[in-house]
Amino acid sequence: MNRRPGGELATRPLHFIWIADCSGSMKTDGKIQSLNVAIREAIPHMQKVAAENPNAQVLVRAIKFSSGAQWHISQPTLVEDFKWVDLQADGVTDMGKALSMVAEQLKIPPMTDRALPPVLVLISDGQPTDSFEKGLSELMDQPWGTKAVRIAIAIGSDADHDVLQKFIGHVEIKPLQANNPESLVNYIKWVSTAVLKSASSPASQSAGAAPVSNVPVPAVPTAAPSSGGGPVTADDVW
Repeated sequence: MNRRPGGELATRPLHFIWIADCSGSMKTDGKIQSLNVAIREAIPHMQKVAAENPNAQVLVRAIKFSSGAQWHISQPTLVEDFKWVDLQADGVTDMGKALSMVAEQLKIPPMTDRALPPVLVLISDGQPTDSFEKGLSELMDQPWGTKAVRIAIAIGSDADHDVLQKFIGHVEIKPLQANNPESLVNYIKWVSTAVLKSASSPASQSAGAAPVSNVPVPAVPTAAPSSGGGPVTADDVW
């Protein structure tokens, strides 16, 4: 149960937003199905992390982009109530539009100045077909955009790492390269647990922290294990 501000412990909202590529290329080799499975499997892990930190109120939603962008799950939903709705793939890759729409939601209001840094997870297998720079600029114009923990997952060899790196905005954090369903599951779980835990920890709650260090990002898995226990290689599936 949430405690009210001024009570023994006041919860602070932590917005977690999936930003998912649903372009036509995500149909190939089962990429969109693998993404749906990975996020669905991550939900119980997210719920466990959130339950272990009652001072953070984790609110999850998702936006999808293909030909245009739209909120896939529009309402910030308490993680304990969150249910995944499968994505479908078609169209082009209007990533910039998605970032512009996220930027609108990071304004104050609807955001509050007492929130924890949001976690934004961008997942893509291709290159933007609209003005990515415009969308990114609008996102970074918002204080909560610059303070957000921005993680990017590249699906397959055609993903634009330069674009994903610009979204992340920190040289020490690289896009995660998912080359098969197992590695995608591994990285989605890492974002849903280790990154979420770090973002909701006391270290992320100092109001005066610099944007680059407001949330210490945990060590990234160097190689996502495949189901057979072997290393992931560039030609595994994607």
